Amino acid sequence: MKKLLLDVDCGVDDAQAIMLALAAPSVEILGITCVHGNTAVENVCKNVLRVLQVCKKLEIPVFKGADRPILGKRLNAGSFHGKDGLGDAPDPDAPGLDQLQKESAVSAIVRIVNKNPGEVSLVATAPLTNLALAVRMDPSLPAKLKRLYIMGGNTESRGNTSVCGEFNFTADPEAAYIVLNDYQCPTYLACWEFTCYNKLPWEFCDAWLAQNSHKARFMAKIFSHSIEASKTERFEKEFIAGSGLISCDSYAMAAAVDDSFVVESDQFPVSVELVGTHTRGMMVVDTLGLLNKTHKVFIIKKVDMEKFRKMMMAALK
Repeated sequence: MKKLLLDVDCGVDDAQAIMLALAAPSVEILGITCVHGNTAVENVCKNVLRVLQVCKKLEIPVFKGADRPILGKRLNAGSFHGKDGLGDAPDPDAPGLDQLQKESAVSAIVRIVNKNPGEVSLVATAPLTNLALAVRMDPSLPAKLKRLYIMGGNTESRGNTSVCGEFNFTADPEAAYIVLNDYQCPTYLACWEFTCYNKLPWEFCDAWLAQNSHKARFMAKIFSHSIEASKTERFEKEFIAGSGLISCDSYAMAAAVDDSFVVESDQFPVSVELVGTHTRGMMVVDTLGLLNKTHKVFIIKKVDMEKFRKMMMAALK
């Protein structure tokens, strides 16, 4: 069994990624930590619990983490995922926050990784605040991780939040900088442009949501708001390379679930710009070796899209 620890800011694409992991037969999810991002951290916690309830997995422990970035104010994610992160779709049966663990997310990350040295892969589909705080609390933490998978950053300086910034990194540039510099374990990045180049057609999305299951009906309900937004001129321009379904976080999750999913990747040292007027939060890819960094990350370039389709379909079965 693969042991995964998930760190999320549960919007609709995090929900899709979580459901993909829950449907994978050889995966054990040791815990889900929540952080600010697509919505306020309280909503993130509620959303994770809603997803776990739909998938009948409420026994998986959920931990509340940072409610703001290391510096400055929380970035407003806008309304792409709805104000509550799950399309503002009402859910009268949603589990209450009393289902959360008392332990903080950062403490839980440190404890779970230390308890399973060399066995846990951490999948981060959110601003990296919790991970940055965890490595500050325990600098030996990255050496005990099996792998780190991140949805975030960009390789062509295309922004989806600022001119040059991808949301997860721009929402806490200092945290992204700390993680990319302090986590020396094997690290895989599903960056913004890569997800845009590997989108799924809307016809797939229709068939995916049309499955006769409670999970598919739940997804159709929470996703309709984002689908509508995705088809507007503004977002089609932002999404590069035409229209279609981009489940950003699911690519990082699929890579963690199945080692053969990633077909091609580049390996370079990376960092994050912290001070530029237009480039704060932008990922810096060091193709020339000028940063003098020994640690190189795997920047995912190509994936097995047929496998991806199958994993996505299984998530809502």
